[in-house]
Amino acid sequence: MATSPRLSDDVPLLQEDVDEFHVDGAIVVRGLFSPDEVELVREGIERNLAEPGPMFKVASKATDPGRFVEDFCQWRRIEQYQRIAHESRAADVAAALMGGRTVRLFHDHMLVKEPGTLQPTPWHQDQPYYNVDGAMNCSMWMPVDPVPQESTLEFLGGSHRGGWLMPRTFLDKQAKWFPEGTMSEVPDIEADRSSHRILGWALEPGDAVFFHMLTLHHSYGVPGRNRRRAFSLRFLGDDMVHAPRSWPPPRSSMGLRTR
Repeated sequence: MATSPRLSDDVPLLQEDVDEFHVDGAIVVRGLFSPDEVELVREGIERNLAEPGPMFKVASKATDPGRFVEDFCQWRRIEQYQRIAHESRAADVAAALMGGRTVRLFHDHMLVKEPGTLQPTPWHQDQPYYNVDGAMNCSMWMPVDPVPQESTLEFLGGSHRGGWLMPRTFLDKQAKWFPEGTMSEVPDIEADRSSHRILGWALEPGDAVFFHMLTLHHSYGVPGRNRRRAFSLRFLGDDMVHAPRSWPPPRSSMGLRTR
């Protein structure tokens, strides 16, 4: 069977990749970023760690031998983030996956797990934590360090088509976003992994995963001497709208880009 051509020079995808995204809710794109772009993001992350923003937080316990930290919405302050958001092919890939006419930058997200970090990122969806509604959205997650299979993001294939699940705080499982009982709980996927279709890929710097904001995903800790520095961009498509919440989500930093 002949393989279909790439969608365009700016979009290193086949139509089969787009179809897979809509079925599974997650795909891997190999070699999306050049070595110079990876270095640009690496510089941005190191600046972010040295100069944390107001939303910077430690997401691991004080007893953890490693450290898991995050920061959000820093692209206006950190030039490297701004350049990768507006000059790389990430938005073009997101636009092709979402369809429609527009792609808007929702926000950026820096995630660093230092060597020896035990803290897992629990299974969750992203969208219930945010102040947006709609179905046309896409998250990009790229590492600047090699990520082995044991430390990569894993996704529950097709879970983006199953509706919203209860968002909870990662460390103490509190329901701070919606009242208890108003949503179904995230299933205990780890109790029987063999009964689920779990997707995940070992990644090299330059690779990226793209996934729907309702796709269930998680990751384990970072064993040994490995360091896992990653950067994420979240994009919104045509039907995404602001949904006021009673709690403060990450501050939106939208920028319109038309296909």
